[in-house]
Amino acid sequence: MNGELMALSAAACYGITHFVCGLLARRVPGLTVSLYAQLGGTAVSILAALALPFGTPTPADLGWGVLSGLGTGLAVAFLYRAMSSGAISVVVPVSDVGAVVIPVLVALLLLGERPPPGGIVGFCVALPALWLVSQSGGRERGNAAPGLRDALIAGVGFAITFLALKPIPLDAGLWPIVASRVASVAMILPLVATMGAPLKAPLRPGLAAAAVGIVGTAATVLYWMAVHHQLAAVATVLAALYPAVPVVLALVFLRERLNRKQVLGLCGAGAAIALIALP
Repeated sequence: MNGELMALSAAACYGITHFVCGLLARRVPGLTVSLYAQLGGTAVSILAALALPFGTPTPADLGWGVLSGLGTGLAVAFLYRAMSSGAISVVVPVSDVGAVVIPVLVALLLLGERPPPGGIVGFCVALPALWLVSQSGGRERGNAAPGLRDALIAGVGFAITFLALKPIPLDAGLWPIVASRVASVAMILPLVATMGAPLKAPLRPGLAAAAVGIVGTAATVLYWMAVHHQLAAVATVLAALYPAVPVVLALVFLRERLNRKQVLGLCGAGAAIALIALP
């Protein structure tokens, strides 16, 4: 599996995770959903690390894993809290654009990465495509302001996650991923306590959140692998195309209809993928 396919697979997993957790966050507080999702991801990462004991991480590798987990915990806590308010047409594009712009700028300006000309054009196409594909037809004015604030925080958290995974070598094995998952839980727990969300969730939503958290962990592993098989800027943009997934899932399972902006955004996302994948 090449780097582009890994990054796109990560996008699919991120999209599934956020779609399901977004639905759950309308029944259970978003912070509680994020906690159970990360607990599920932590459990499966520990089992995977024990079953596949390859590589020996250094303290630095584990430290980067912890930093990525802190970013993940911050991101999902505020993303799902914002999604539970109903301002999804604001939350998704704002958080995602923040998640992709910061790592790409760091890769281009600080890491000295130089994508081919087609990749640069693809980046320029991807950003408005990300916005358009996440637009709903309605206006949720009452919830727009808090949703926007939480989305901006979530975007910074996702950017930290993406950036912190890059320095972890593949030969470090899966224990840095375990450190990431544990750190994400440690980040969310005080947020749940201070923001008044319940620690306990009803059985079925809690199990569903934990199960989909496994898919979120798979997304993290796929992205981590992708940045070692492709430029970080390219992998980040491709992984950040995940908003297209909830749109398609809503179309199939919720019988929602695409509006013109979403159709244009999906076309733009497809064009961006093709341009970025060009050698």
